[in-house]
Amino acid sequence: MTGLMDRLIFRSLKSHLPLNAHFDITYRCNERCVHCYLDHEDHGEMTTSEVKGVLDQLRAAGTLFLTFSGGEVFLRKDFFELLAYARQLHFDLCLKTNGVLIDAVRARRLKEMGVRKVQISIYSGRPEVHDAITKLPGSFTRSIAAVRFLKQQGLQAAIACPIMPQNVADYRQVVDLAAELGVAYLLDLTITPKMDGDRAPLALREDSQSLLPILTDPVVNAKHSRSEESQPEEYSDPCYDIPCSAGHNSCYITPYGDVTACVQMPVAAGNLRRHSFQDIWYGSRELRHLRDLHDSEVPICSTCSIRKFCQRCPGLAHMEAGNAEGPYERACELAETSARLAGVAHPVSAYHLLRNSGGTAQSASVRSANGSASGVTKSRLITIASAVDLQLNRQ
Repeated sequence: MTGLMDRLIFRSLKSHLPLNAHFDITYRCNERCVHCYLDHEDHGEMTTSEVKGVLDQLRAAGTLFLTFSGGEVFLRKDFFELLAYARQLHFDLCLKTNGVLIDAVRARRLKEMGVRKVQISIYSGRPEVHDAITKLPGSFTRSIAAVRFLKQQGLQAAIACPIMPQNVADYRQVVDLAAELGVAYLLDLTITPKMDGDRAPLALREDSQSLLPILTDPVVNAKHSRSEESQPEEYSDPCYDIPCSAGHNSCYITPYGDVTACVQMPVAAGNLRRHSFQDIWYGSRELRHLRDLHDSEVPICSTCSIRKFCQRCPGLAHMEAGNAEGPYERACELAETSARLAGVAHPVSAYHLLRNSGGTAQSASVRSANGSASGVTKSRLITIASAVDLQLNRQ
């Protein structure tokens, strides 16, 4: 990121300006991906006028970066009307789509309307693997064609690939395919429960041992490195003692008007059919509580000796362990693996130490105030910047 963008993110975090909004305008989809966390039935998604009203409120609140996602955004008959309205409001606009419905004509319209970037889900370099995951025959061919159409128009395109047992062996094919297409890529190791709490998708989550080829691949990991010198001086500010940007300068909006901190934090702070965005963003108890969470004060985790290797997500902690302020198994497992790969001998998370000694999370819920556990680590700075970077769909 540029120095200007770093400063913009810093100031938005400090003032809780909703710089970035992720807006799922529909949950309907033409694919049925095996790992999907959504209910694809339409339970009364917002109308055209309601969506436009939300966009007006976001603009008034200071939102700059807007991502339209779904479901499949192109299933909304008013999609291009909504795009045009969003651009009239001068949002920096990105899309997340499976690309199946993008042809040369639609790619040209996206370019003419000023869309900056389009992210398309690609699950493998093998059509049969991709199509088995999406359950839509021919989807690989059509999604790849969409990437090419977008590139022909000079649009910024990217491919995203959630990793699961069906495609973990194909991750390098996706990397190579991205290079061939001339686009950015994201290998996503996060498979989450469904939004209704159903944990069935977690059966598709690979353990850390299976992910070792990805975690140790120098080509994949080189793109995520940031030098110490690249960190702005403001990173020493207490506002960076946070897990991520969710609820601080970014939010998620469902097709039904619910506002949450993040798509991975399905706890509604309010509904836009009943309250204004300003009232929800600045007045909701849920968001105020989230903003009060500081990494240096999280019970158990704040005392962990391998904390700097951890990518703990409050949303996933809530979904998987029932407590946004606590540890959860997946984060500890990956932190121990990352620490081991970095040369730490016999790394064990504080949560696992507690569990192995017969203790409970409740018995350890004390707030750490010592210097060794406080303050933000370089790893955490990278996490915050990367999270914002990915949410903004920046390359």
